[in-house]
Amino acid sequence: MQFPDLDSFIAARPPAFTKGPSAMIFAEDGVEIESTLYHHLNAGFKSVVLFGHPEFKLDRKLQTSVIRVNYDMAAGASLIDAVNAAISIAPGAWLYYCYNAEYLFFPFCETRSIGEMMTFHGEERRDAMLTYVIDLYASNLKDAPNAVSLDDACLDKSGYYAQARLDPEVHNHPKERQLDFFGGLRWRFEEFVPPDRRRIDRISLFRARPGLVLRPDFTFDDEEYNTYSCKWHNNLTAAVCSFRVAKALKRNPGSTHDIKTFHWHNSESFDWTSQQLMDLGLMEPGQWF
Repeated sequence: MQFPDLDSFIAARPPAFTKGPSAMIFAEDGVEIESTLYHHLNAGFKSVVLFGHPEFKLDRKLQTSVIRVNYDMAAGASLIDAVNAAISIAPGAWLYYCYNAEYLFFPFCETRSIGEMMTFHGEERRDAMLTYVIDLYASNLKDAPNAVSLDDACLDKSGYYAQARLDPEVHNHPKERQLDFFGGLRWRFEEFVPPDRRRIDRISLFRARPGLVLRPDFTFDDEEYNTYSCKWHNNLTAAVCSFRVAKALKRNPGSTHDIKTFHWHNSESFDWTSQQLMDLGLMEPGQWF
Protein backbone atom coordinates (compact mmCIF):
# COMPACT_ATOMS: atom_id res chain seq x y z
CA MET A 1 0.00 0.00 0.00
CA GLN A 2 1.42 3.37 -0.99
CA PHE A 3 0.12 6.90 -0.52
CA PRO A 4 1.23 9.93 -2.53
CA ASP A 5 1.34 12.23 0.50
CA LEU A 6 0.54 12.56 4.19
CA ASP A 7 -2.96 13.94 3.62
CA SER A 8 -4.03 10.91 1.60
CA PHE A 9 -2.69 8.56 4.28
CA ILE A 10 -4.63 10.40 6.97
CA ALA A 11 -7.78 10.43 4.87
CA ALA A 12 -7.54 6.67 4.24
CA ARG A 13 -7.23 5.78 7.93
CA PRO A 14 -5.65 2.34 7.27
CA PRO A 15 -7.42 -0.08 9.65
CA ALA A 16 -4.25 -1.91 10.76
CA PHE A 17 -2.58 1.39 11.60
CA THR A 18 -5.49 2.81 13.55
CA LYS A 19 -5.76 -0.36 15.61
CA GLY A 20 -2.04 -0.61 16.47
CA PRO A 21 0.46 -1.07 17.83
CA SER A 22 1.92 0.78 14.86
CA ALA A 23 5.42 2.00 14.02
CA MET A 24 6.20 5.11 11.99
CA ILE A 25 9.67 5.10 10.43
CA PHE A 26 10.95 8.41 9.03
CA ALA A 27 13.69 8.02 6.42
CA GLU A 28 15.99 11.05 6.32
CA ASP A 29 18.34 9.32 3.87
CA GLY A 30 18.82 5.89 2.32
CA VAL A 31 20.96 4.40 5.11
CA GLU A 32 19.72 1.09 6.58
CA ILE A 33 16.07 1.69 5.73
CA GLU A 34 15.38 -2.00 5.08
CA SER A 35 17.08 -3.22 8.27
CA THR A 36 15.09 -0.66 10.26
CA LEU A 37 11.82 -1.84 8.76
CA TYR A 38 12.59 -5.54 9.27
CA HIS A 39 13.62 -4.90 12.88
CA HIS A 40 10.30 -3.30 13.73
CA LEU A 41 8.25 -5.85 11.82
CA ASN A 42 10.02 -8.56 13.81
CA ALA A 43 9.23 -6.70 17.04
CA GLY A 44 5.56 -7.45 16.43
CA PHE A 45 4.12 -4.14 15.26
CA LYS A 46 0.85 -4.82 13.45
CA SER A 47 1.48 -1.94 11.08
CA VAL A 48 4.78 -0.40 9.97
CA VAL A 49 4.66 2.81 7.94
CA LEU A 50 7.62 4.23 6.06
CA PHE A 51 7.58 7.99 5.57
CA GLY A 52 10.23 8.82 2.99
CA HIS A 53 11.18 9.84 -0.51
CA PRO A 54 9.52 7.62 -3.14
CA GLU A 55 12.90 6.87 -4.75
CA PHE A 56 14.05 4.87 -1.73
CA LYS A 57 14.02 1.23 -2.86
CA LEU A 58 12.63 -1.68 -0.85
CA ASP A 59 12.86 -5.39 -1.50
CA ARG A 60 9.77 -7.28 -2.64
CA LYS A 61 8.84 -8.60 0.78
CA LEU A 62 8.85 -5.14 2.34
CA GLN A 63 6.83 -3.75 -0.54
CA THR A 64 3.96 -6.01 0.49
CA SER A 65 4.31 -5.75 4.28
CA VAL A 66 5.00 -2.03 4.80
CA ILE A 67 2.76 0.97 4.17
CA ARG A 68 4.59 3.71 2.28
CA VAL A 69 3.88 7.43 2.46
CA ASN A 70 5.71 9.80 0.12
CA TYR A 71 7.23 12.26 2.57
CA ASP A 72 10.50 13.96 1.70
CA MET A 73 12.39 14.65 4.92
CA ALA A 74 15.27 16.21 2.98
CA ALA A 75 12.87 18.83 1.63
CA GLY A 76 11.75 19.85 5.10
CA ALA A 77 8.91 17.44 5.86
CA SER A 78 8.48 17.21 9.63
CA LEU A 79 8.32 14.11 11.82
CA ILE A 80 6.43 16.14 14.43
CA ASP A 81 3.74 17.19 11.94
CA ALA A 82 3.27 13.64 10.68
CA VAL A 83 3.05 12.11 14.16
CA ASN A 84 0.51 14.69 15.28
CA ALA A 85 -1.56 14.04 12.18
CA ALA A 86 -1.42 10.29 12.85
CA ILE A 87 -2.55 10.81 16.44
CA SER A 88 -5.79 12.31 15.12
CA ILE A 89 -6.83 9.10 13.29
CA ALA A 90 -5.80 6.46 15.82
CA PRO A 91 -7.45 7.20 19.18
CA GLY A 92 -6.61 4.51 21.71
CA ALA A 93 -3.88 2.89 19.60
CA TRP A 94 -0.28 2.51 20.72
CA LEU A 95 2.04 4.35 18.33
CA TYR A 96 5.81 4.52 17.96
CA TYR A 97 8.08 6.73 15.87
CA CYS A 98 11.77 6.74 14.96
CA TYR A 99 14.15 7.57 12.12
CA ASN A 100 15.92 5.16 9.77
CA ALA A 101 18.99 3.42 11.25
CA GLU A 102 17.25 3.43 14.64
CA TYR A 103 16.18 0.21 16.35
CA LEU A 104 13.75 -0.21 19.23
CA PHE A 105 14.72 -2.55 22.05
CA PHE A 106 12.56 -3.27 25.07
CA PRO A 107 13.00 -5.71 27.97
CA PHE A 108 12.86 -9.34 26.79
CA CYS A 109 12.05 -8.30 23.21
CA GLU A 110 13.66 -11.50 21.93
CA THR A 111 10.80 -13.57 23.32
CA ARG A 112 7.95 -11.08 23.77
CA SER A 113 6.16 -8.84 21.30
CA ILE A 114 5.57 -5.13 21.38
CA GLY A 115 1.86 -5.85 21.76
CA GLU A 116 2.43 -7.89 24.90
CA MET A 117 4.52 -5.11 26.43
CA MET A 118 2.01 -2.40 25.58
CA THR A 119 -0.81 -4.46 27.06
CA PHE A 120 1.12 -4.85 30.31
CA HIS A 121 2.09 -1.18 30.37
CA GLY A 122 -1.51 -0.14 29.83
CA GLU A 123 -2.66 -2.39 32.66
CA GLU A 124 -0.34 -0.38 34.90
CA ARG A 125 -2.38 2.68 33.92
CA ARG A 126 0.40 4.11 31.78
CA ASP A 127 -0.28 5.81 28.45
CA ALA A 128 3.30 6.52 27.41
CA MET A 129 6.77 5.07 27.81
CA LEU A 130 10.11 6.81 28.21
CA THR A 131 12.77 5.68 25.76
CA TYR A 132 16.47 6.49 25.84
CA VAL A 133 18.16 7.13 22.51
CA ILE A 134 21.40 5.17 22.78
CA ASP A 135 24.00 6.21 20.22
CA LEU A 136 25.52 3.48 18.09
CA TYR A 137 28.63 3.96 15.96
CA ALA A 138 31.07 1.92 13.90
CA SER A 139 34.25 1.20 15.79
CA ASN A 140 36.34 1.64 12.64
CA LEU A 141 35.53 4.72 10.57
CA LYS A 142 37.99 3.72 7.86
CA ASP A 143 35.83 0.70 7.04
CA ALA A 144 32.56 2.58 7.66
CA PRO A 145 33.14 6.25 6.80
CA ASN A 146 29.47 7.11 7.43
CA ALA A 147 29.83 5.65 10.97
CA VAL A 148 27.16 2.99 10.33
CA SER A 149 27.95 -0.72 10.63
CA LEU A 150 25.51 -3.31 11.91
CA ASP A 151 28.29 -5.91 12.23
CA ASP A 152 30.75 -3.61 14.01
CA ALA A 153 28.44 -1.46 16.13
CA CYS A 154 29.55 -0.04 19.47
CA LEU A 155 27.85 1.94 22.21
CA ASP A 156 29.04 3.79 25.30
CA LYS A 157 28.79 1.65 28.42
CA SER A 158 28.99 4.65 30.78
CA GLY A 159 28.85 8.43 30.75
CA TYR A 160 25.07 8.83 31.07
CA TYR A 161 23.48 11.21 33.58
CA ALA A 162 20.24 12.98 34.42
CA GLN A 163 19.30 16.47 35.55
CA ALA A 164 16.11 17.84 37.05
CA ARG A 165 13.65 19.12 34.47
CA LEU A 166 12.73 22.61 35.62
CA ASP A 167 9.29 24.12 35.20
CA PRO A 168 9.47 27.78 34.16
CA GLU A 169 5.80 28.22 35.00
CA VAL A 170 6.42 27.30 38.67
CA HIS A 171 9.52 29.37 39.48
CA ASN A 172 11.79 26.72 37.90
CA HIS A 173 10.88 24.08 40.46
CA PRO A 174 11.66 20.52 39.27
CA LYS A 175 8.84 18.77 37.46
CA GLU A 176 7.47 15.70 39.20
CA ARG A 177 8.86 12.37 37.86
CA GLN A 178 10.54 14.06 34.92
CA LEU A 179 14.26 14.30 34.19
CA ASP A 180 16.46 15.42 31.31
CA PHE A 181 18.87 12.65 30.29
CA PHE A 182 22.25 13.09 28.62
CA GLY A 183 25.14 10.96 27.41
CA GLY A 184 26.55 9.19 24.40
CA LEU A 185 27.95 11.05 21.42
CA ARG A 186 25.86 14.12 22.14
CA TRP A 187 27.73 14.47 25.43
CA ARG A 188 31.21 13.50 24.23
CA PHE A 189 31.03 15.77 21.18
CA GLU A 190 28.74 18.42 22.61
CA GLU A 191 30.72 21.24 20.97
CA PHE A 192 29.18 20.10 17.67
CA VAL A 193 25.63 19.62 19.00
CA PRO A 194 23.25 22.54 19.66
CA PRO A 195 22.20 22.69 23.34
CA ASP A 196 18.54 22.01 22.54
CA ARG A 197 19.49 18.71 20.84
CA ARG A 198 21.71 17.19 23.53
CA ARG A 199 19.04 15.28 25.47
CA ILE A 200 18.77 11.55 24.81
CA ASP A 201 15.23 11.01 26.14
CA ARG A 202 12.18 10.69 23.93
CA ILE A 203 8.62 9.65 24.55
CA SER A 204 8.67 7.30 21.56
CA LEU A 205 5.86 4.93 22.60
CA PHE A 206 2.48 6.36 23.51
CA ARG A 207 -1.25 5.78 23.35
CA ALA A 208 -2.94 8.22 20.97
CA ARG A 209 -5.93 10.22 22.13
CA PRO A 210 -7.87 13.19 20.72
CA GLY A 211 -6.09 16.51 21.19
CA LEU A 212 -2.73 15.02 22.20
CA VAL A 213 0.21 16.96 20.75
CA LEU A 214 3.85 15.89 20.32
CA ARG A 215 6.15 18.88 20.79
CA PRO A 216 9.40 19.55 18.88
CA ASP A 217 11.50 18.35 21.85
CA PHE A 218 9.85 14.88 21.72
CA THR A 219 7.69 15.50 24.79
CA PHE A 220 3.91 15.83 24.89
CA ASP A 221 1.59 18.61 25.97
CA ASP A 222 0.15 16.22 28.60
CA GLU A 223 2.82 16.28 31.32
CA GLU A 224 1.90 12.84 32.65
CA TYR A 225 3.00 11.39 29.30
CA ASN A 226 6.49 12.79 29.97
CA THR A 227 7.05 11.02 33.29
CA TYR A 228 9.45 8.11 33.64
CA SER A 229 7.25 6.17 36.04
CA CYS A 230 4.01 6.27 37.97
CA LYS A 231 3.84 7.42 41.60
CA TRP A 232 3.80 3.99 43.22
CA HIS A 233 6.58 1.96 41.54
CA ASN A 234 9.07 1.85 38.69
CA ASN A 235 7.74 1.27 35.19
CA LEU A 236 9.11 -0.20 32.01
CA THR A 237 11.40 1.89 29.85
CA ALA A 238 12.87 1.08 26.43
CA ALA A 239 15.84 2.05 24.27
CA VAL A 240 16.09 3.34 20.72
CA CYS A 241 19.54 2.29 19.53
CA SER A 242 20.48 4.86 16.94
CA PHE A 243 23.19 5.60 14.39
CA ARG A 244 21.60 8.99 13.70
CA VAL A 245 24.00 11.20 15.66
CA ALA A 246 27.08 9.34 14.45
CA LYS A 247 25.88 9.76 10.86
CA ALA A 248 25.28 13.46 11.37
CA LEU A 249 28.66 14.11 13.00
CA LYS A 250 30.47 12.43 10.11
CA ARG A 251 28.31 14.09 7.46
CA ASN A 252 28.55 17.61 8.92
CA PRO A 253 31.47 19.55 7.38
CA GLY A 254 31.98 21.33 10.70
CA SER A 255 32.71 18.13 12.63
CA THR A 256 33.73 15.35 10.25
CA HIS A 257 37.43 16.32 9.96
CA ASP A 258 37.78 16.74 13.75
CA ILE A 259 36.48 13.25 14.50
CA LYS A 260 38.87 10.44 13.57
CA THR A 261 37.12 7.82 15.68
CA PHE A 262 34.17 7.49 18.04
CA HIS A 263 35.84 4.66 19.93
CA TRP A 264 37.12 5.40 23.45
CA HIS A 265 37.91 3.50 26.65
CA ASN A 266 34.22 3.22 27.56
CA SER A 267 33.14 1.78 24.21
CA GLU A 268 31.60 -1.69 24.15
CA SER A 269 30.56 -3.85 21.23
CA PHE A 270 26.79 -3.92 20.87
CA ASP A 271 25.47 -7.47 20.82
CA TRP A 272 21.94 -6.48 19.72
CA THR A 273 20.23 -7.91 22.81
CA SER A 274 17.92 -6.40 25.37
CA GLN A 275 19.90 -8.12 28.15
CA GLN A 276 23.00 -6.07 27.38
CA LEU A 277 21.00 -2.85 27.60
CA MET A 278 19.41 -3.89 30.89
CA ASP A 279 22.80 -4.93 32.31
CA LEU A 280 24.16 -1.48 31.45
CA GLY A 281 21.17 0.20 33.10
CA LEU A 282 19.98 1.65 29.80
CA MET A 283 16.42 0.41 30.20
CA GLU A 284 14.20 -0.72 33.05
CA PRO A 285 12.02 -3.87 33.17
CA GLY A 286 9.93 -2.45 36.02
CA GLN A 287 7.48 -5.07 37.29
CA TRP A 288 7.56 -7.04 34.02
CA PHE A 289 9.49 -10.27 34.43
